[in-house]
Amino acid sequence: MRDIAHDPDDVVAAERSRVANEGWGRSLLDRQAPEGWWNSNDRGWMITMDALALLREMGLDPSSDAAACAILRVKANLRWETLNDRAYFEGETEPCINGAILAFGSYFGERCDGITDRLLGEQLADGGWNCEAPPSMRSSFNSTIRVLEGLLEYERQWGSSSAITGSRRKGHDYLLERRMFRRLTTGEIVDRKWTRFTFPTMWHYDVLRGLDYLRSAGLEPDERAAEAIGIVEARRHQNGRWPMNHLHSARMGFPMEPEIGRASRWNTMRAMRVLNWYFGR
Repeated sequence: MRDIAHDPDDVVAAERSRVANEGWGRSLLDRQAPEGWWNSNDRGWMITMDALALLREMGLDPSSDAAACAILRVKANLRWETLNDRAYFEGETEPCINGAILAFGSYFGERCDGITDRLLGEQLADGGWNCEAPPSMRSSFNSTIRVLEGLLEYERQWGSSSAITGSRRKGHDYLLERRMFRRLTTGEIVDRKWTRFTFPTMWHYDVLRGLDYLRSAGLEPDERAAEAIGIVEARRHQNGRWPMNHLHSARMGFPMEPEIGRASRWNTMRAMRVLNWYFGR
């Protein structure tokens, strides 16, 4: 309704308010324990991170009572025990984790300035980020996409700054110089799984996720993304829809569209808005 049909804001808002009370959104919210985590058998931060990232992508209204309750439970109970009980929204040590927390934290009204400063200081010379740096000085697509998503959400919620905008531009060039999925040195495809699309993406990069970020960031279509756009077009089935190509391991145990090869609503929606952006439709 928002990205493809371009319905009026009030109509979109009314539909969006249903996320907290129906369907996938309600089901996922109901799985949160009173203590803040999302699985009674695993109190780890990874499942909580996956759940909050997915609620953001679902469009849960951050001003809703349901969102406020979920975030309050996390703030009251979750700590980084190995980091002297650091508060959850102060972040961990790896940029891929901190990028995710920055994205949903900003979206749900938590101002994560400490994470932002840390990420800006961890950007590598090639323009991206890597959870294994140091010692590695070469960026990772997986880490970079999560940091870019986090920095973009921070600017949306709290206002832009020259430092963050400049950092994101370097990250954009990192992706585009590599044609969204190729090695800069040899031109080889980094990982062929990146040409096959899935949802939820969790920490994994793929071509569709990278393109959808560029669209969301409001970049002008760039010819360096043309090959990646061609892959999105080629993945479309004759029925006009995009299938679920594969699934990542489900740490949350929360099935959404689990049948590989069948039409995926999430993949179809994201692919359509990416093509509309690139071709100016």
